[in-house]
Amino acid sequence: MPLYEFRCTGCGPVERSFAMAEVPTSILCPRCDSESRRMVSSPRLSHASSTAMGLLDSTARSAHEPAVVSGSVPGARRSPTPMTSNPLHRKLPRP
Repeated sequence: MPLYEFRCTGCGPVERSFAMAEVPTSILCPRCDSESRRMVSSPRLSHASSTAMGLLDSTARSAHEPAVVSGSVPGARRSPTPMTSNPLHRKLPRP
């Protein structure tokens, strides 16, 4: 969603994201609840490489869509391997 800039007369600029079809001409200021009118501002274009932009996108996406991790938690203690005292188990192959 695009980021739009609004200006409150008392507090200054306020940025909000809206869908392009639903952007209002004014919003209420989150600090003082007065009307903030939408401003015409320059687009935020970047000259970064596609690799750097991919890293930024994945970092931003991971804040809202964390990856599902399977397995144990890093640094957690593992349970010790079960030991047996049966002498017949010594002849079994080991993994």
